[in-house]
Amino acid sequence: MRVKMKWPRIGFLLFFILAGYTRRANANVTVLLEEPYSYDGALAGTGHTSVYLTRVCAATPVTLRRCNRGEHGVVISRYTRIAGYDWIAIPLVPYLYAVEDPEDVPLYADPKLVAFLRDQYRRAHLEDIAPDAPGGEAPKGDWYELIGSSYDRTNYGFEIETTPEQDDALIEWLNSRPNHKLYKVVSRNCADFVRQILDFYYPKSVSRGAITDLFVSTPKHASKSLVKYSRHHPDLEFTRFVIPQVPGSVKRSRPARGVLESVFRAKKYAVALAVFNPFIAGAVVSADLVGDRFNSARKTPVFSLTGEPLAPPTDGERRTYLKDLQEVTAFGGDRNSNRDSIAWRKFIENSQPSFDADGKPILQAHDGKDTVKLGVTRRDFPSEDAPWGLQRGLMVARLKQTLGHSRAPRISSSELREDWLLMEKIQSAERENALQKLEVRDQAVSQRTVRTSD
Repeated sequence: MRVKMKWPRIGFLLFFILAGYTRRANANVTVLLEEPYSYDGALAGTGHTSVYLTRVCAATPVTLRRCNRGEHGVVISRYTRIAGYDWIAIPLVPYLYAVEDPEDVPLYADPKLVAFLRDQYRRAHLEDIAPDAPGGEAPKGDWYELIGSSYDRTNYGFEIETTPEQDDALIEWLNSRPNHKLYKVVSRNCADFVRQILDFYYPKSVSRGAITDLFVSTPKHASKSLVKYSRHHPDLEFTRFVIPQVPGSVKRSRPARGVLESVFRAKKYAVALAVFNPFIAGAVVSADLVGDRFNSARKTPVFSLTGEPLAPPTDGERRTYLKDLQEVTAFGGDRNSNRDSIAWRKFIENSQPSFDADGKPILQAHDGKDTVKLGVTRRDFPSEDAPWGLQRGLMVARLKQTLGHSRAPRISSSELREDWLLMEKIQSAERENALQKLEVRDQAVSQRTVRTSD
């Protein structure tokens, strides 16, 4: 007998199916194109690249396993000077933000806080790879590249679907082969490793560098290759997104470029090359002009840990919020912070990072005999335990950066609305606090007046 189901029941069932859907329901392999953040040379301007897997996780930094429910996956990359390994696997959230809980990601970060978070995570999880230096200090070396990538640079993701069988095969393959240093800047760099992983999933999906890269594998070309592959295979689900650099006083990263593109745009090298050999210099310029104009930032939604990539603010939204922010700072300014004895810039300059009693990151600075503490995560605002002026100062600094003109979105539209609502709550609490102080002062004046009259 055919079973009939009423439409309301079907609708009820579909609601729960769709409500539980997230982008993690379909596993993916992602090429992460990571912008250069500090370079003085041609090859260094190409940036870095790594592989992000949503169904694969790290049993240890050098051993892979299937993810459990609720885990965000792993980022794997090739390194050159870290404990003698070829590749190292780091969970996604620590790789991006150097914390384990997404709720602990700071709204604003300075170099001191970044170094602190990295070292605390190293001490908890990476002592075997990066042990303490003599005296218990943080060691020197490149271990810091393993965690907190989003404090240093903007990252772009190019994501294509995978099957459980493909992911299991990759886990077995990487776990069974030797993992010792193989890095060579021209033939076995980070982009070559990414090409190897993508070719394991989809043969010939990522090629070596083109003529504009002198046939050297580069992060930019690896990303471009996967985009091109996805266009020839529309049956495979493909997504692209941007992971913005965390707002703060850390220097902003630069666009990732190809080899000849880096030479051409590094003026001191281009001028020297032109003087040394005008013919080669002309060839470099020609290759750059006719080469690819792959734009990783064009029309890019913003990455989200909780679901599909989110739409960035429209130009109209950005202009409106920027105008409102200008009005807020014009009427407030540091005058409101003076009541707390520490202006925002002075506080940031003098503050030191730490953890509170719950293990959450904070900034603290001495103000005479007192210690002023400021939480730096979203759930710390608004708070009666920190000066309102400092809370307001942090949000103003964050909003100025996220609303500034940039080649790629610095925030999603929904997160920008959350930030502005947070700003309004802080302002409201600040005004209420000021009114309460005024009432207390007026009452004191009235009492003195009555006593004088008597």
